[in-house]
Amino acid sequence: MMVKSNDLMVKPVLLFGYGNLSRGDDALGPLFLEYVESHFDLTHIDLLTDFQLQIEHALDLENRALVLFIDASVACVNAFDFSELTPAKDDSYTTHAMSPAAVLAVYQSIKKQSPPPCFLLAIKGESFELGEGMSTNAETNLAAACQFARQLLDNLDCEHWRKM
Repeated sequence: MMVKSNDLMVKPVLLFGYGNLSRGDDALGPLFLEYVESHFDLTHIDLLTDFQLQIEHALDLENRALVLFIDASVACVNAFDFSELTPAKDDSYTTHAMSPAAVLAVYQSIKKQSPPPCFLLAIKGESFELGEGMSTNAETNLAAACQFARQLLDNLDCEHWRKM
């Protein structure tokens, strides 16, 4: 079911990939969205990309049933990590760039309600220098995350995602 918000149709699922295509492995989030766009039915899925999360992105969560944030990370244990998010004010809350948990906290603060179920797909990266291409390891990790996307996006149900 799509919800009409401010004369725009809002699809129930939002995939938000963020990162900079000019900074090596930082491109993992936007490149994941490119894969999804070319391989999946987007009838119920909106795609959003930006360089970084900002306070205004809290409004993008409105009227969603499910949200997936996708980002590059040096902290991953595996090729990618998948986890459910909870709202949390953190050190990023007052800077120009925010964490997904801080975006959820802003949503909760301004909307006076819990955010929709939100998840993070962090894809392991290692090289983030300006002007660099993607590392070989990041390409491998992106391929693994894209395979995982099939399991997620074939069933757009929160309980299914929680079992992943």
